[in-house]
Amino acid sequence: MNKKKKNVEFAESQGTSKIKVGDIVIMVIITLLCLTCILPFIHLAAKSVSSNTAVLSKSIFLLPKGINFDAYISIFKDGQLTHSMVYSVLVTVLFTIVGLILTTCAAYPLSRKNFKGRNIFALLLLFSMYFSAGLIPEYLLMKDLGLLNTMWVLILPLAFSPYNTLIMKSFLQATIPDSLEESAKLDGATNFQILFRIVLPLSKSIIATLALFFAVGRWNAYADAKYYITTKALQPIQYLLSNMVLNSSSDSVSLSEAAQVVSTPEVLQAATIMFATLPIICIYPFVQKYFVKGVMIGAVKG
Repeated sequence: MNKKKKNVEFAESQGTSKIKVGDIVIMVIITLLCLTCILPFIHLAAKSVSSNTAVLSKSIFLLPKGINFDAYISIFKDGQLTHSMVYSVLVTVLFTIVGLILTTCAAYPLSRKNFKGRNIFALLLLFSMYFSAGLIPEYLLMKDLGLLNTMWVLILPLAFSPYNTLIMKSFLQATIPDSLEESAKLDGATNFQILFRIVLPLSKSIIATLALFFAVGRWNAYADAKYYITTKALQPIQYLLSNMVLNSSSDSVSLSEAAQVVSTPEVLQAATIMFATLPIICIYPFVQKYFVKGVMIGAVKG
């Protein structure tokens, strides 16, 4: 008996050691992946608050030198950058709200088995993910609709996302059973009552996940503004930032004289990047708890 007990303990210890080694390997890999995302951000943050001399000498890595906030002061004093930031926040909020409404209204009927032709509509959505008319037809369409140089050209064309719709459809199929809907109909509930009182309260995780997808996608986009917007007052912050980085000059963002720019273009670029990144960083912690659950259920099931 003692010999068998020792063999069992030895086997358990071997299994435990293997698990620990595997955990260590996974932790190392995840740590390296996290560092590839975090270190560039820390480097930019250090450059944005460092002195011009230290930045020009290429001596800034992870810790700032000669700490000052002149670049941020110039950004807040400049009217165009602050206006573009507020404008981008407004566009992102409207885009996210419109996108969630359209996605929910499309995904809910497609997730119900009693909806005739749902497989055909799902196939059409899948088709539109891989094929499009192209940039020139899209530009002509925006022109005919009168959307050029308007805020809505940044909201309406991309508000409906087939990818997000299919994710939400899969989530609803896996989470909301048909029996729950049938029992609600027996009690006299309409489709809209079922949607607002049953489906949406049970779909907080996927709604938060898709809201993050919509917000981050709109916030980081600037190509459509480059094609459809020529009015400076309607240019989002990311478009100004892209011009600033590509031209490597502070003149590309047209800082006003009141900004009193004393920072070099490289420092000003780093500060502008940090300035444009902060809103998303502030939002993410509030939806993080829903993010993993929504993505895993929505992407794997269905």
